[in-house]
Amino acid sequence: MREDFSPVYVILDAAVLPDKLEETAQWLAESGVKLMQYRDKVSSARKNFDVCTRLVKQLRPWNVRLIVNDRADIAALVGADGAHEGQDDLDVESARVMCPPPMWVGVSTHNLEQLAEAAITSADYIAFGPIFPTQTKANPDPVVGLELLCDARRLTSKPLVAIGGITAENAEAVFAAGADCVAVVRDVLAAANPGERAQEFLRVAAAARVK
Repeated sequence: MREDFSPVYVILDAAVLPDKLEETAQWLAESGVKLMQYRDKVSSARKNFDVCTRLVKQLRPWNVRLIVNDRADIAALVGADGAHEGQDDLDVESARVMCPPPMWVGVSTHNLEQLAEAAITSADYIAFGPIFPTQTKANPDPVVGLELLCDARRLTSKPLVAIGGITAENAEAVFAAGADCVAVVRDVLAAANPGERAQEFLRVAAAARVK
């Protein structure tokens, strides 16, 4: 699965992208992004349900895998491709009840202990970070850095998704440290042309995979 795992994972964060969400998702799909997550930490369950319903319908023809942040129940209800859980959300196996294969369940980890615990669950992938300082979250976890990412790589054979402060300029070093995929938020969503910025990431990923 690691070899086939999408190398670029764009998180459609409602806090960063309050407007033009679906338009941006379309640009990203047309640019070749195959893995996206919808994240809305503050809106009602009804709004999350409505937005995810539209995104599933919009992205399915592009073969984009849509993951729903935090809400395994909504992911199952709308026919999304999986759910992503944080350390304070449902544990992996509880989310798996609502999201059985072929749906994915991903989990966020912020230190090696959490990663080691995630590695023995049924999680389809493990996110690790923040790799660099990030402005996306109000209270981010401590920066782990590239050296700890290398250590994390040695602890799991599951797909490893690096997240936190990643840009098209530093992504090459993140792949070199062992990440299978880079999760990006602000560097793509806040770009003048999100589709073109996403393509920069895809080019970096393609070059990294042939080294």
